[in-house]
Amino acid sequence: MDNGSTYIRAIRLFNINETECSFETGRIETHRQIEVGYFFGQTGTGTLENVPHPAPRRQYVVTLKGTLKFAVTNGDTFIIEPGIILIAEDTEGPGHTWEIVDGNEWERIYLPFDTNSSPVFIPDLPA
Repeated sequence: MDNGSTYIRAIRLFNINETECSFETGRIETHRQIEVGYFFGQTGTGTLENVPHPAPRRQYVVTLKGTLKFAVTNGDTFIIEPGIILIAEDTEGPGHTWEIVDGNEWERIYLPFDTNSSPVFIPDLPA
């Protein structure tokens, strides 16, 4: 299946139902067009750190600076740092939490994608 493509690590947040959020690890092919309408950046932490919240829209989140620990509904956690793309699709229910674990600032770019499109994401195979 390898056609010479390279990949970027990715983690996808998603809803299991209206009350639960989970995640899966995988990758995004680097030489593939993604459909996004616009982008915007944000620095600092804001008011949502450690406060459960759903994603405001389906979006890619590209971390430029900072290392964060995210937690989902059942308490499972994962780390996001520069070089790992977060795909936020948990738009229902209480959502997820996050905290900065290295540094004091989270610098990121949001790339919202259309509600009718699917993210360009390849999940890891179960172990």
